[in-house]
Amino acid sequence: MLFMMLVLADSSPDIEPDDSDVELWVDELDASGQRVVGDILAPSEAKVVRVRNGERLVTDGPTEATAEVWGFDILECADLDEALDLAEKHPMARNGQLELRPFPNE
Repeated sequence: MLFMMLVLADSSPDIEPDDSDVELWVDELDASGQRVVGDILAPSEAKVVRVRNGERLVTDGPTEATAEVWGFDILECADLDEALDLAEKHPMARNGQLELRPFPNE
């Protein structure tokens, strides 16, 4: 089962911030094959696309949201519980927040 994990900013990180190296988490999941792909996103290059009254509108992004998206990972897991376990080990679970979304079944 595939999950998209969004890495998000958070205005209230854990009292004891995690200064772990994210690359260790990435390397471990890459080696196991559970991380399909992932990367940091560049907010300065974001574009927001809308169509209104048949006209395409493009504005500089990122889009306004409650939390700024910093990156993403695509995880391959047996189920949601396994995805939650992997997300919990990511340093950004303490310094930011992680949002998991399953890919729809095909």
